[in-house]
This record gives sequence, C-alpha cells and structure tokens, in this order.
Amino acid sequence: MNEDLQFILDTAKEAMSNALKHLEKQLTNIRAGKASPAMLGSVMVDYYGSQTPLSQVANVNTPDGRTITVQPWEKNMLQEIERGIMIANLGFNPMNNGDTIIINVPPLTEERRRDLAKQAKSEAEDAKVGIRNARKDANNEIKKLDDVSEDLKKNAEIDIQEMTDTYVKNIDGIFDKKEKEIMTV
Repeated sequence: MNEDLQFILDTAKEAMSNALKHLEKQLTNIRAGKASPAMLGSVMVDYYGSQTPLSQVANVNTPDGRTITVQPWEKNMLQEIERGIMIANLGFNPMNNGDTIIINVPPLTEERRRDLAKQAKSEAEDAKVGIRNARKDANNEIKKLDDVSEDLKKNAEIDIQEMTDTYVKNIDGIFDKKEKEIMTV
C-alpha cells in the first residue's frame, strides 16, 4: 500500500482511538450509584493561589459503597478542599471532622438515574461525532492524493468505513454497559 494512504489510515485510527479514550474518561466522571474516588476527579482546590486537582493535595478513598473520605496532606487545606467540593457542584454535602472530609453519597433517585443516563448518551454521541469527523477528514485526504490509483483510493475508503463501524460499535457497547450500571439500583 502507498505510504501516504497508510499514513492517512494510521492518523484516522489514532483520532478514532482518542475519541474512544475521551469517552471512557468522561464516563468515569458520571456516577453510577456506588461511591468512587473518580467522582471527585473534577474537583479543583485553591492550593496557595493556584487551582490544583484534589488528587494532588489529598488522598481520596472509599471505605464503603456509600462513603468517600478525603484526607488532606496538609491539615490547613481542609477548608479549601471543602470549598472546592462545594464549588464543583456535584450534589455532595462534605462534612469536616477536623482531620478528614467525609462525604456520604446519597442513593440515586430514579429521575437522577435517567438524567445521568441521558448525560452518558450525550457523551457517547459526541464520541461518535468525533469518529465520523475523523472518517470525513481521512476521506478528504484520500481524495487529494494524485499519485494513487482509483482502486487503491476506493479500498482505503472501504478500510476507513470498516474502522468507523468498529469504533461506533465499541462506543455503543461502552454506553450500554454504563447505562446498565447507572440504571441498576
């Protein structure tokens, strides 16, 4: 196969793979009922004047399925961590006991589960759009090639379509699994 075509295929595959990785990362932030340190992954804390991820100023643990504990490395950070959790607007009510911050994760209501499933579906759709854009870019690049036969171009377009179908199927599988996880009481 022509080197230019191979480069285009590799680039498309990488873009599609990145869309899939991004989806998986986004879905870990969508809570599915039981407590997990990933739920606080988006929390930023004011650490001596700069916004820092919570995981870089404290240990985040889940002693059980309904509780998250945050143990700061510096005791004077308790207030800032508490404020960061409130600002993140995750629907949690942190309790400060002087040493650690304890968060009781309330069970999800049916309505909240549906909202989270809708959010997960939206993330999956965004990933599919990313994959389709990678397909479109690759097909446009293939059409621009002058030194390649029409047959090779057609074959490359077929390869890209098969790759697109595979990645879209993977996204559907990941979404179905996450939706089941969210809707399970």
